[in-house]
Amino acid sequence: MKKLVVLVMALGLISPVMAQNRQICIGQTIGGDCINTIFTAVPFLRINPDARSGAMGDVGIGISPDANSMHFNASKLAFAEKDLSIAANYTPWLRNLGLNDVYLAYLTGYKKLDEFQTIGVGLRYFSLGNIQYTGLQGESRGTGRPNEFELAAAYARKLSDQFSVGITGKFIYSNLASGQEVDGNIIDPGIAGAADISATYVKKLKFNERPSVLRIGAVVSNVGSKITYTNSQKRDFLPANLGLGAAWEMQLDDHNSLTLALDINKLLVPTPDTLDLDNDNRPDYRDKSPIEGIFSSFGDAPGGFNEEMRELYYSLGIEYWYDQQFALRAGYFFEDITKGGRRYFTLGLGVKYNIFGINISYLVPTTSQRNPLDNTLRFSMLFDFGVFGATE
Repeated sequence: MKKLVVLVMALGLISPVMAQNRQICIGQTIGGDCINTIFTAVPFLRINPDARSGAMGDVGIGISPDANSMHFNASKLAFAEKDLSIAANYTPWLRNLGLNDVYLAYLTGYKKLDEFQTIGVGLRYFSLGNIQYTGLQGESRGTGRPNEFELAAAYARKLSDQFSVGITGKFIYSNLASGQEVDGNIIDPGIAGAADISATYVKKLKFNERPSVLRIGAVVSNVGSKITYTNSQKRDFLPANLGLGAAWEMQLDDHNSLTLALDINKLLVPTPDTLDLDNDNRPDYRDKSPIEGIFSSFGDAPGGFNEEMRELYYSLGIEYWYDQQFALRAGYFFEDITKGGRRYFTLGLGVKYNIFGINISYLVPTTSQRNPLDNTLRFSMLFDFGVFGATE
């Protein structure tokens, strides 16, 4: 079991079986602030699968819509210009550790029903590769191929020329170590359902006497049932998240355009009480319902308001297009060091020809902390079919 535990911890796949003990703030401080990372089950739902966004610091809520909008903000699909679009994405995972069979694949697409309505579907598959299971004494317990997937369907609708809303339903399946036994508990696949609710506002502006577009989006994602891998009464939260984003797309001249984008995100999950976890007289934060956990997440940090603010993480991105055929992108992602400390620059490019487009992104770490995507290329392919409403 040791190899599985190491891999699972490296991926951040924390379950009730594998992480009963939460971090306690004793000797774990930075500048006087407690290290208190928020853990959830099935965090693969929050992995950005899109190389375009991945090259822009993982922004995605407000940038122009495409098939990968299903992951960030489904309501944008109502403003999509193409009648039909399909995207295929591939993200290697932990490649720096020599693991060649751990990856995230994402296939998604949308179809416009009419001027106001759009539907989308998506399949996310996360492979954890081949695992050799062992017991606590090192005895062999066979092999397996842990995997997780998500099936999603979305509906987006314009409520006006400037405003749209969207809703997404999800089925989540997580098979980390099915059939294995830990502390007398048989591990089963985890199953859950979730939903996203999103909204987008689009405003056409003028920049230097040329057209520009401001998009502002908001999304509450992965709101649903809790999940467990055993018969334990303690179930873990899904990675529910609140995201706010804006993007300003400027047409510089007849051939050049530039987009500036910013996303701010916050997990809607209770913060562990690191100050008194072993006091059995205090309620366990995991006993909260998903809805109670969402509302309490805005004011339950042991460090008060300052810690709540540290739970925000930021994405900043820029995208340059030449003649809508060649794109250069860059971005930066920032997370407070007491909440995980993910900080990195991103770079990438895109090429579009006729109905086909391809995007590539590369992550450049800025701290000594290892990132699963260190020095890794991500790829996305898009196929756009027709301009909606066009006539021959």
